[in-house]
Amino acid sequence: MCLRSVYKVIFAVAWMFFASVAHAGFQDVLDTPAMKSTLADKTFLNGIAIAGKRIVCVGWRGHIIYSDDRGKNWEQASVPVSSDLVAVYFPSPQQGWAVGHDGIVLHSTDAGTTWEKQLDGRSAIQVMAGYYAKCPAAGPSGDDVEAENPLSGIIERYGEEGADKPFLDVWFENETTGFIIGAFNLIFRTSDGGRNWEPWFDRTDNPELLHLYAIRPAGNDIFIVGEMGLILKLDRQAGRFRAMDTPYEGSFFGITAKPATVIVFGLRGNAFRSQDGGGTWEKIETGVPVGLTSGTVTEDGRIVLVSQGGHVIMSSDEGAHFTSFELEIPFPMNAVASLDKGTLVFVGPYGVQVVPINCD
Repeated sequence: MCLRSVYKVIFAVAWMFFASVAHAGFQDVLDTPAMKSTLADKTFLNGIAIAGKRIVCVGWRGHIIYSDDRGKNWEQASVPVSSDLVAVYFPSPQQGWAVGHDGIVLHSTDAGTTWEKQLDGRSAIQVMAGYYAKCPAAGPSGDDVEAENPLSGIIERYGEEGADKPFLDVWFENETTGFIIGAFNLIFRTSDGGRNWEPWFDRTDNPELLHLYAIRPAGNDIFIVGEMGLILKLDRQAGRFRAMDTPYEGSFFGITAKPATVIVFGLRGNAFRSQDGGGTWEKIETGVPVGLTSGTVTEDGRIVLVSQGGHVIMSSDEGAHFTSFELEIPFPMNAVASLDKGTLVFVGPYGVQVVPINCD
């Protein structure tokens, strides 16, 4: 059989498969509850949060799992969507939020046992369109515009493209006030626990609409990092995230911080720290050749960074120097959280692992 005939057969089989799926009736992942699986703790996981003494992890296909016995046993939460989830945050032991693909925002009031949908890509675009139709504002460059709203074309395009844009991180200051951020400068704020969301698309110095990857506090400051070396810091008085001078042009994937120190990290093991509120940045020699994906601070104050290659590095001097912590079997990591001063929790493509660390 010639190569052209092989292609024809493959095309015919594929067409029949998708036609049968369409005939059976397509159901959007935004309307499909996550499927229960006995292997949920072994599947692809992206985010971790500690809710009191409970560990909560989120990942692909709407999977959310939790453990009350330090990772010995896992239960799967009830989740109303099958969208891939990226990040999760609990400002208190009971109240938590998870975000992910298709513009999904989930909320839990029972420490992650059950979840309800607060926002998705369809409603997010409607919120943005309604808000900016009533409230013309400056564009993402910060320039004041008195004429037609400069965001109207962008919002119209987002609406035409559908609910395909992900939220990539979430952070709440308390049980009522928080931010969600994502691709192409998506950012919303709530002050009532997510019952209502206010777009902050026009309140970032991000005229190129770069992706926003992470948001975290450092003392009284709030930072966002993203593509092409983007670092934003909240100007509370102006209600706007201001761009900061950055020494790096590659993507930053995360932020970890202590009251007087903020560390940003990303591609090729690059990491920088600031001890003056982001005014100046000092390069950190991490010794890691691949992307740093997540960070945390342990109960005893050590800063931990992990990589997509399975590296774990720690600092006991505010991030000035890092040393490597060797795992018995390194594995790719998407996120890390500190359970206590002697235990770290890692998630990645192969699920979740709870690992004791040296407390010396």
